[in-house]
Amino acid sequence: MILQIGEVILTSEIITEFFCCDLEKCKGICCVEGDSGAPLLMEEVAEMENVLDDVWQDLSAKAQSVIDRHGVACTDADGDLVTSIVDGRDCVFTCYNSDGCCFCAADKAFREGKTSWRKPISCALYPIREKRFRNGQVGLQYHRWAVCHDAISKGRELNLRIYEFLREPLIERFGKEWYDELCVAAHHFLETEQ
Repeated sequence: MILQIGEVILTSEIITEFFCCDLEKCKGICCVEGDSGAPLLMEEVAEMENVLDDVWQDLSAKAQSVIDRHGVACTDADGDLVTSIVDGRDCVFTCYNSDGCCFCAADKAFREGKTSWRKPISCALYPIREKRFRNGQVGLQYHRWAVCHDAISKGRELNLRIYEFLREPLIERFGKEWYDELCVAAHHFLETEQ
């Protein structure tokens, strides 16, 4: 089912499905797996370039080399703007901790107070994928991916739905007023579904 909140249309799965990342189990594999890098907005390329000095020491030598040769972003086979990747896998901003868990160097720098930009909104909003239509309208849909099966289990365990799990990035992207409208719509939708 499709819902509309303001100018944004979204699939009802964003309201009905459970989700909460479980990094202990998945090890951040979403930063590694996939056909190309993370989808980007044009203005995010400049943000990524602006944080390079703050994250450079956390990037692998291979990632540094890719950035030196090709930059932080590229166009993938589908013609979409995405983050550059290393060896056909890792996003150039992917780093690993001692447990082998992936994390985003840009997000780490943001959490440490070194930068004011966190990471691409497509990463922050995952498992929601955003699509822009020719008329300028924005659509949101739940992207199901096998690597996230533990996140579904953890979301059920915590009784946390996708839109609740993604509260902060949804507010960052669409604003608090829009998010509050989403919550009201979600409450009514879930009530009528029971």
